[in-house]
Amino acid sequence: MNDTTHIKDTSQLTSGDFTESPEPFALFAAWFAEAAASEPNDPDAMALATVDADGLPDVRMVLMKGYDTQGFVFYSHIASAKGRELAANPRAALLFHWKSLRRQVRVRGPVAPVTDAEAEAYFATRPKQAQIGAWASRQSQPLESRFAFEQAIAKEAAKYIVHSVPRPPGWSGWRIAPMQFEFWHDRPFRLHDRIQFRRTAPDAPWTKTRLYP
Repeated sequence: MNDTTHIKDTSQLTSGDFTESPEPFALFAAWFAEAAASEPNDPDAMALATVDADGLPDVRMVLMKGYDTQGFVFYSHIASAKGRELAANPRAALLFHWKSLRRQVRVRGPVAPVTDAEAEAYFATRPKQAQIGAWASRQSQPLESRFAFEQAIAKEAAKYIVHSVPRPPGWSGWRIAPMQFEFWHDRPFRLHDRIQFRRTAPDAPWTKTRLYP
């Protein structure tokens, strides 16, 4: 095919486009800001992939509750499936997909627990009903019925009618420290743009590679 006129996008890449970015954190911040302004629901939603004891991948959607150059933070219970899997194999992958922008970002790296102070500070910002739910839910364990769960919620709620809700034991968070980013932007006819950043250690410089779609 010699004539490429019909595969050109009307929004052509420029020298200021993401493919020119020298490092990934500022680029992620710019993309996330755009997603926060355009996504109708949960721009902070991300797929979290872990591996179980048999080496079988496990993936679910979670909410990113903070990010900086140290990594991406999410919260749950350490007795949940994700908590048990991360305890056994503290590495994970994340995927952000912003459909309104036709973009996605992949992140891979080691995972470490957040500090108790971080977990306490975030738990205090949750709505009271969500705090109570954290006490009532034995996350990822078998549940007899929805009614049984509602009874557990009511029982916990009665304890904190006038009192603040403390953080439950075992309820905490994790931070994935990126060792690899991939930024993907949709282009016509599946001729997408992909940029990968990699580093060998948290304090090592980033290398950047453009990938075929």
